[in-house]
Amino acid sequence: MKIDGKPHRTIWPGKDGVSVEIIDQTKLPHRFEIARLETLADAAHAIKAMLVRGAPLIGATAAYGMWLAMRADATDAGLSNAYDRLYETRPTAVNLRWALDAARRKLKPLAPEARADAAFRLAGEICDEDVGINRAIGEAGLEVIKVIQAKKKPGETINILTHCNAGWLATVDWGTATAPIYLAHDAGIPVHVWVDETRPRNQGASLTAWELGNHGVPHMVIVDNAGGHYMQHGMVDMVITGTDRTTRSGDVCNKIGTYLKALAAHDNGVPFYVGLPSPTIDWTISDGVRDIPIEERSSKEVTEMTGRLPSGEVATVTITPERSPAANPAFDVTPARLVTGLLTERGCAEASEEGLLKLFPEMQQVGED
Repeated sequence: MKIDGKPHRTIWPGKDGVSVEIIDQTKLPHRFEIARLETLADAAHAIKAMLVRGAPLIGATAAYGMWLAMRADATDAGLSNAYDRLYETRPTAVNLRWALDAARRKLKPLAPEARADAAFRLAGEICDEDVGINRAIGEAGLEVIKVIQAKKKPGETINILTHCNAGWLATVDWGTATAPIYLAHDAGIPVHVWVDETRPRNQGASLTAWELGNHGVPHMVIVDNAGGHYMQHGMVDMVITGTDRTTRSGDVCNKIGTYLKALAAHDNGVPFYVGLPSPTIDWTISDGVRDIPIEERSSKEVTEMTGRLPSGEVATVTITPERSPAANPAFDVTPARLVTGLLTERGCAEASEEGLLKLFPEMQQVGED
């Protein structure tokens, strides 16, 4: 996608051949800065501190983190240490484990001196694959948007609600939930996006709005609790969210607040879709509420907010009473029964084990742990 007319990905190898560069998403939307990763510790910090975020981009960053680790220590101990250190950064996002497992399978049989080059090639392949997957998700979602368009008056706007950021900033390019929106907009279909602010980290207000604005897509930021109101008044035609992990039964784990949007959509007859790259499917579990670990993040994300002052300075302020504690579960699980469809790179699937296996029959033999 583009920033000031210039195409960008979210992660790429540095021109020096020994580093990785990323967009530091903690600085958006007020500053656009590139961060440089040179070590395993840098990559782990980028994931843990959310300089990168979104399940696909976390996986891509972990893959490049393995390359940086192998440059420093390509022994079996170094490989094991890199896997463990990167895995513990964000346990909810299944793409992280998927990328690390792929790297370990690829690298372990190799001689230590061959591991760094192999890890670099694998990371590039993972990034390119992600771009292709997201474009295909966009095509699947575009067909859904066209069906909705056919039911509306000619030229009438299609209103789409998003939650969190499942845009190109959460992937390597295109995004998952936003890919259908970008393709529709580029095809001349009139779309407008209600952008959930997505407390506590405000990824919607800070990131989704920023990227939609850069691409010229009409949008409006709303508080998280406004979505149900707009649905009640017929001002939302569909909801599209992303996912950090989806079970084989179609339960969807995504940013906290997604479940409430699905409930509101269900109550108002609004279709609720999820952009789902296949590496995000965890075929080993069926019950998302029971089996998906929910990351509890720092209470400071709730008690503090960062923004731009009238002077132009960016500052962090405390918004809660000093003695009030805060809880911060980062994700919730939306049961499959509330999901209209899963938009995958192979088409739209029913949110069920049967629906997913129709598109991914090769996963039939994968059992639960």
